[in-house]
Amino acid sequence: MEEFETNLVEFSVSELSGAIKRQIEDSFGRVRVRGELGRVSRPASGHVYFDVKDDKAVLSSVAWKAVAQKMSVQPEQGLEVILTGRLTTFAGQSRYQLVVDTLEPAGEGALMALLEARRKQLAAEGVFDAANKQQLPFLPACIGVITSPSGAVIRDILHRVSDRFPCHVLVWPVRVQGDTCAEEVARAIAGFNALPADGTITRPDVLIVARGGGSLEDLWPFNEEIVARTAAQSEIPLISAVGHETDTTLIDYAADRRAPTPSAAAEMAVPVRGDLQASLADLEGRQLRAQTRRFEQLSAHVTGLARGLPRLEDLLALPRQLLDTAGQRLGAGLSINVGVHRTRAARIATRLTPAILVQRTAFLRQSLSDLERRRTARMAETMRAAHQSVSALSRQLNLLSHESVLQRGFALVTNAAGKAVRRPDDAPSGSDVRILLSGERSLAAQITDGAETAKPKAVKPGPRQRKAPHDDDAQGELL
Repeated sequence: MEEFETNLVEFSVSELSGAIKRQIEDSFGRVRVRGELGRVSRPASGHVYFDVKDDKAVLSSVAWKAVAQKMSVQPEQGLEVILTGRLTTFAGQSRYQLVVDTLEPAGEGALMALLEARRKQLAAEGVFDAANKQQLPFLPACIGVITSPSGAVIRDILHRVSDRFPCHVLVWPVRVQGDTCAEEVARAIAGFNALPADGTITRPDVLIVARGGGSLEDLWPFNEEIVARTAAQSEIPLISAVGHETDTTLIDYAADRRAPTPSAAAEMAVPVRGDLQASLADLEGRQLRAQTRRFEQLSAHVTGLARGLPRLEDLLALPRQLLDTAGQRLGAGLSINVGVHRTRAARIATRLTPAILVQRTAFLRQSLSDLERRRTARMAETMRAAHQSVSALSRQLNLLSHESVLQRGFALVTNAAGKAVRRPDDAPSGSDVRILLSGERSLAAQITDGAETAKPKAVKPGPRQRKAPHDDDAQGELL
């Protein structure tokens, strides 16, 4: 027993793991496995880890990021699939796993089951609620079409729009099948909604997501959640025209309207111009006929009312008769009036005697004499009041004059320029000054420094000195 054990080859853990890895990869280089997806994990790295199982075993699987991005059907728990890949080991956990190259549903039944489960989930979340559906605009100025730019679909839509009501069509090119289709369609819907209303690119009034017919696998990108949710969130009304009339995808439930074909979507988007013109012409004719009938009714009504009114001649007959009667009486009335006034004037003239005239003249003279006396008395009173006011002002002026101040013992000092001395700077040392006293007398003096005082001498006031007390500047300069 001991000799047998010593003959065994000794491996390190890494060597043994590598030998097992090579053995498994050589024996199962590329395999095709069918089973039901179990646990699905999507870490931030972008790789997808999941289990494939049946009723007896579980196989760990991984789809690297590059492969996962190209899968037309993303792994979801419960989906029956057929996987193609290579079997290898993961030494870090001492287990083997399948590195997946392709993933495809195991028949349409699996896809339909997945589609139904996803539809129920989105419906439970309110993604397909009818309350969220928008009305299509009656006459859009711009239509946004999300489809392949090189297929027959876009030509059918443009032809149908041109026949019915030509308008501006904006095409957002996308792939309509394949690994990146769902993401491109969702990005196009969001991109149209992000256009500003007043931008350089016209914002469409309605969107059409269109694709021709195909198998369930070809149409599967339009069953992805990202497409359904983005379509339901579109602020621009959206028409789904994916596949033929019998094909149904999740975007059909999320869109505001579903069209059986792309041509039918164009018919939903715009009306027929000829039909509109005919309708307008019919409405114009009906309006004209209605107006004509209304005018006829009003005319008949006015005619009926006119028959109940009296004739103009009958209305004017009585006023005319009254006018004729008044005209006939006017001449006689004027003659009578003149006679009455003549009689009154004659009666008054008999009372106009010379004595009355003399009496009236004397009365007038007396009235004028009374007015003259009142005027003279009023003028005398006014003069007395003015004299009293002037006397009061004169007394006040005397009290405020500089002479009154000088009489109280003050004097006015002026320099050689004749200006009043207010500050020491106005009469510096050595300058001559004049001192004005009361009684129009003035003294000449000289400004000196020290205790010596200049001996003033009386001088006769000249014209300038006699005028100084009346100078406005000198009135307030008293020492």
